[in-house]
Amino acid sequence: MPSPRLRSVLAVVAGVAVLLTACRSTPERPADPAPVRPAWRAVELPVPAGVAGRPLLRDAAHCGSRWYAVGGLVDGAGETRPAAWSSADGLSWSALPVRAQTFYGRQHVLYAVACRDDGMAALGAKTGGVHGNPRTGTWVWRPGGPVREVPAAFELFGGPRAVSAARLAAGPAGWLIAGARADGAAVWSSPDAGGFVLRDGVPELAGDARGRTTAYDAVAVGSGWLVVGSLLPTGGAALMPLAWSSVDGRSWRRSALPVSAGGGAAERVVTRDGAPTVVGPGRDGFAVWRAPAGSSDGWRRVGGFGAAGPGVLSVAGLVGVDGRLLAATGDGADRRLWISGDGGASWRPVIVPASVPDRGDAALAVAAGDAGMLVVADDGKSSRAWWAALPAVDE
Repeated sequence: MPSPRLRSVLAVVAGVAVLLTACRSTPERPADPAPVRPAWRAVELPVPAGVAGRPLLRDAAHCGSRWYAVGGLVDGAGETRPAAWSSADGLSWSALPVRAQTFYGRQHVLYAVACRDDGMAALGAKTGGVHGNPRTGTWVWRPGGPVREVPAAFELFGGPRAVSAARLAAGPAGWLIAGARADGAAVWSSPDAGGFVLRDGVPELAGDARGRTTAYDAVAVGSGWLVVGSLLPTGGAALMPLAWSSVDGRSWRRSALPVSAGGGAAERVVTRDGAPTVVGPGRDGFAVWRAPAGSSDGWRRVGGFGAAGPGVLSVAGLVGVDGRLLAATGDGADRRLWISGDGGASWRPVIVPASVPDRGDAALAVAAGDAGMLVVADDGKSSRAWWAALPAVDE
């Protein structure tokens, strides 16, 4: 019979063997999906006439037969002014004339753009005033005219109740801005982008006893609207993803998106084959939710991608075209581009020609049409744009 000392040694050896077996039987982490490498072509966006400066590219969009890019120019002294560009094919671009009408409008950088077949509208802002808050306004363009600033009362977007005007959407019913005010999530609506009406404190849309709400993005759904955002529950520390639907932009119905422990937020939304699709940060990476075609209910999580980064995860852009989804994200270190061909269930990283840091003075945006996709990027030192045919996801 083994001695007590030998029995102890044998027990240790057996325990190590069990641990090694367990390690070998644990499934390996799936390898990262192979990246997609489009055949990018550099695109030149001409500097608008007037005061010299380097371009600041912030957002892009495609509607019908037109492509748009928006941002601004910054000179050597750090002074900015608004700028916008348009193209019929995504490759040859021209600067659109810009007509500012206010002190801060002349310094705006356009940071969000939406379009319809009959024109384009954008959000612009410039930090200023005693408290250094963004001085936000809207811009509108119709074929043959300039990109025109829309004068508005200061407290339409600013004032003591201001929080954010995040994104702009266009649809058959007009135009809608998603954002937040002191009461929580809010929207601004307009039939023609020539002047917006604020709707805040609206039941279900605004915060209430359940917690504080914030809206981040919007999309037209039929003749109505779908807005996405988050709820910070009363007494809670983790955000929860929300969606709101409306047939008229005035009254809203709230839906909670399913989420696992750790919460999440619904930051960008598009429609794909008539089905609303949402992407937002979660505890372990980016989550993807979808509702049935023609509906804003029945949400389910259909996929995810990426991983928790060194900083706050964010979704800067989401577009859907020709059965594919493209998402621009930030992970606290870098801005990245992703593509999905199965409705958001699986994703592959898309290699872009230059790295873009994930910080406040940088940007990465994507627009797509049947003919291809446009990426605009700013790394904080220079802005560039590229064009490529839409890649097959299984390449």
